[in-house]
Amino acid sequence: MSSRIKVEILVANQWPRLKDLRLKSLQDSPEAFGGKLEVESAFTESEWRSKFSKLDYLVASIDEIDIAIMSVEVLDGDHGATCWIGGCWSDPKYRGQGALRALFEYLDSCAVEKGWQRQGLGVWADNEGAIAAYRAIGFENPGFSQESERQPGRFYIHMVRDSVTK
Repeated sequence: MSSRIKVEILVANQWPRLKDLRLKSLQDSPEAFGGKLEVESAFTESEWRSKFSKLDYLVASIDEIDIAIMSVEVLDGDHGATCWIGGCWSDPKYRGQGALRALFEYLDSCAVEKGWQRQGLGVWADNEGAIAAYRAIGFENPGFSQESERQPGRFYIHMVRDSVTK
């Protein structure tokens, strides 16, 4: 992991950081996520805090500036996944500096303790940049593309990766 990049798991009292990153991600890449900026912008503090009840949020920072985020949900998922990765986004100003890799290295360091040994995610089939980035850190596409229920006419693929435990 880059020594400049710090990764941590947010707690409910850090909900403003989650809100800030989530809204930035929806502004930057609205087509990449299931959420809508206009809906999530109106969430109350209570609604933001409630997100922590079923998801962990990992945040990567450089010099105390939050630059990337992803959520992790423990579940029995497709293709044997023990957790599901969602909302993965990095600030365009910091892309290519190792934030995604740092998030997954941190995830691997907690995999056994947290139940994150086999990671699954969904990515839009036409998002070639994200697919390449996920493949570079060990994700494979074990299945086929499926049509989205939330966005008919768009297709996504499942990708899985086994943790590289430290």
